[in-house]
Amino acid sequence: MNRIDIIIGICSTVLLAGGIVHAEVPAKKQFGGQPLPAAMAPKVHGFYSKGCIAGAMAIPVDGPNWQAMRLSRNRRWGHPALIKIIEDLSYKAKKDGWNGIMVGDISQPRGGPMLTGHRSHQLGLDADLWFMPMPDQRLTYKEREDLSAVSVLKKDSVYVDDSRWTRAHTMLLYHAANYKAVERILVHPGVKKKLCDTVEGNRSWLNKIRPYWGHHYHFHLRIGCPDGSPGCQSQQGTGSGTGCDSSLDWWFDVAFKPPKKPKKIDTPKKEKPKKRRELVLSDLPKACTAVLKAPATDLETATLKIRETAFAAPEIKLPKVSAASIMLSKSIESAGSTLSGMEIPVPTPRPTR
Repeated sequence: MNRIDIIIGICSTVLLAGGIVHAEVPAKKQFGGQPLPAAMAPKVHGFYSKGCIAGAMAIPVDGPNWQAMRLSRNRRWGHPALIKIIEDLSYKAKKDGWNGIMVGDISQPRGGPMLTGHRSHQLGLDADLWFMPMPDQRLTYKEREDLSAVSVLKKDSVYVDDSRWTRAHTMLLYHAANYKAVERILVHPGVKKKLCDTVEGNRSWLNKIRPYWGHHYHFHLRIGCPDGSPGCQSQQGTGSGTGCDSSLDWWFDVAFKPPKKPKKIDTPKKEKPKKRRELVLSDLPKACTAVLKAPATDLETATLKIRETAFAAPEIKLPKVSAASIMLSKSIESAGSTLSGMEIPVPTPRPTR
């Protein structure tokens, strides 16, 4: 073989390898298209933003004290430990004036990267719960798709609107933070400040309430790695203290301050940041390949058995899961229908709509 043949061979190999990499299907398309969980024992693999879950459980569309929202996304799946916490939290919050929980995104049936939205929520250990209590009326499928959540902030402000925040909001977060399995709860810095300024007595639970961008329409509840999941990668702990210190001040003194206008000088235009590379199956733990290929559990078997057996859920016909409907699903803060004609008995006073 002469030198030219060797060079051609090397180039062909490089091009072929490159083609294989670029042709690999994004993991979100593989996991997002799975309608049901893997028929395996409950186990999570990887990290919150790069992993999957086997043996996931679905929270029922309706429970005595909750309603699942945005059903077209098929994201009401999680580790059984998380699903049971949400059920239990709904009862505790009810006793403290929260009429019922509006359950947002948890995870896909087998976890993994999502077709839209979150980078996390891949292990079935994260849940978005709305800062808006459940109405007395059970919502239709369409209402669950179109209804917009309500921000707890003042208009054009980073501070909580006192006319919207009630003791029931505080107690909802208090009960959520007091589960041992819950590691952190992400809220808007304005919500964290509200708690720091108003909570008296035992304030230790405020340690788990972590300020973060967004999260004023809902809060993000996250549990730690569950037992029986050695492949789960834990997150750094929250340390000690309430977090009501200079670290919180940074958000208002620095992060939320409008940027200073730069002086007009002839400077080259900055290049647009490169688009983030899509995760592919080979980026995830090896166990996720088996999770993806495993046979499915049937819906009834994989759904939480509600403790209140006398509760009769309304019949809602769920359409077949499709990538198209997921891609078109509205974010919870998008302009949508309101609760016109529906009375929300709590909190008092009701949020302005």
